[in-house]
Amino acid sequence: MDSELNIARKVRKPLKAYREAKYSYLNRIRLAVSLFYFSMGLTFATWASRIPDIKEKLGLSEAELGTVLFAIPLGQLLMMPFSGRIVVRYGSSKTVVVGIIFYMLAMVTLGFADEVWQLMLSLFFFGIFSNFTNISVNTQGILTEAIFRRPIMSSFHGAWSLAGFTGALIGLLMMNFSVRPLYHFAIVAAVLYVNIYANFRYLVKTRPAKPKKVEEERKRSLLPKLNPALAWLGVIGFCSMVSEGIMFDWSGVYFKDVVKAPESLVILGYTSFMIMMATGRFIGDKVTTRFGRKKVLAFSGVLISGGMYIAVLFPYVVPSAIGFMLVGLGVSTVVPGVYSLAGRTPGIEPSQALTAVSSISFLGFLLGPPVIGYIAHAVGLKMSFAIVGVFGICIAFFVNRINE
Repeated sequence: MDSELNIARKVRKPLKAYREAKYSYLNRIRLAVSLFYFSMGLTFATWASRIPDIKEKLGLSEAELGTVLFAIPLGQLLMMPFSGRIVVRYGSSKTVVVGIIFYMLAMVTLGFADEVWQLMLSLFFFGIFSNFTNISVNTQGILTEAIFRRPIMSSFHGAWSLAGFTGALIGLLMMNFSVRPLYHFAIVAAVLYVNIYANFRYLVKTRPAKPKKVEEERKRSLLPKLNPALAWLGVIGFCSMVSEGIMFDWSGVYFKDVVKAPESLVILGYTSFMIMMATGRFIGDKVTTRFGRKKVLAFSGVLISGGMYIAVLFPYVVPSAIGFMLVGLGVSTVVPGVYSLAGRTPGIEPSQALTAVSSISFLGFLLGPPVIGYIAHAVGLKMSFAIVGVFGICIAFFVNRINE
């Protein structure tokens, strides 16, 4: 392989100029991939910020909302066996563009729903394209991290979280100006389409796989990947993503129905959570380097439980906002940490390990919010949040089962 000096001579540039051009281009790739993470996060956050309004518009109870929200994991689970193969066959740089375009289109259709069945159908397709986009964009993240040869995955997840915070602020603005969800969704989609057009050409290009290779990937069973170490990582990720999913889908409802916050502050719980989640992910790599992965994961579990119980025991605007901030800080480092540990599992390809762990983890994000609707209907929303608080304690306990 040519050294940088030899390459610089071939392109007839001084070594310094070559390095500057190289780093500039690499950073442009990183920015493009980050903006695709941001687009995906903003799409989901835009929908989540208007759940209370749509719940009220359709006159849904907590249990009915839980039933409606099941449409998202149904779509996700249906697409899960196919997403990976499609990404391998056509390349993530192409599939992520197609996925995010249809993901945003599905978001816009949510605003047209005037009947429960219409909302469920839109959410079903929302789930399908969410899974497809998630696999594609994380593949781009892995490829970009390999190019940089140092950990940067946490910053990509930080971009996703920052989008959640941005989506909450936009949602608050739209609600204060009484903008209908349909118009809100359409405006966000239009802006993100411009973002996609400006950045898709800088994605990491990969050669589409040959059909024979795709068939070989299809025949490989997931069972060999689920060794005990990966199983425990998956369980930890599951516990974290249950808490994260509850915050996305139910924090606004909690502030409206339990905290009894004024209309203009209903979004505060979600916003508080997203602020600290984004902050935690941007500083997560430095904190982990200093204190170690296991200590950070254990403390994160404590923060999740502590934040949940503060909101349950003191259901008022300020304490609940503080509690949700602690939850956001807690979940911020768990998934990036779990994915990082999975990628270093001896004897298993990083991509295979990541697929196994992320599949288990993401079930928490998918199944948690619908199930919480049934629990809330049976024992109340405040008690259901107390039950979710146990998952943070489980994280702190299960960390002892893994090797750093």
